[in-house]
Amino acid sequence: MDSKVQAKQLLREQLRRDRELRYVAESWLHIVSAPEIKEAEVIATYLSYGVEPQTLDINQALLKAGKTVLAPRMRKNKVLDWIVWDGKETSLRKHGKLFEPTGDTFSDLAKISAVIVPALAIDRFGNRMGQGGGSYDRALGELINASGFEKASWKVGLVGALEFTHDLLPTEEHDQPLDAAATPALLVRFTR
Repeated sequence: MDSKVQAKQLLREQLRRDRELRYVAESWLHIVSAPEIKEAEVIATYLSYGVEPQTLDINQALLKAGKTVLAPRMRKNKVLDWIVWDGKETSLRKHGKLFEPTGDTFSDLAKISAVIVPALAIDRFGNRMGQGGGSYDRALGELINASGFEKASWKVGLVGALEFTHDLLPTEEHDQPLDAAATPALLVRFTR
């Protein structure tokens, strides 16, 4: 196994254990006041579960503001499709530990202006440590390809306060950096 892959795997396991031990229900609702979110008409988000940074209040606020809210549904090959979600539990189905929206795939990826993504950790350069399946990195790459680099969606990751780290996270070529990181108290933008 490649040493970088192994390092990421070990770090991921440690981050999961730490998150379990430190978990406190908090809100990241402040991100809806970010200009990138306020100006967006179509926003891709996620449906949190367990000890992930919670998105229920964010998603409801986006719907209330009249945004088109997209939630992910995973195909068998671990590729994410974005599905328009109306905010109702009745339009979700259980898939393993996750709830996923039912309905048709949203195909005009260039219209997605902002993406809210889960993360186990984010470093000071916007590198994100995800769960390890690569689904979000592939999905973020597809959004860049659909809209072009200059018009690419604004990408913000949600993490706990201690999961925003000064230490550089290990990365691989396919990893997609974020534009911002949000903790329950802060929104930090990255410059490139």
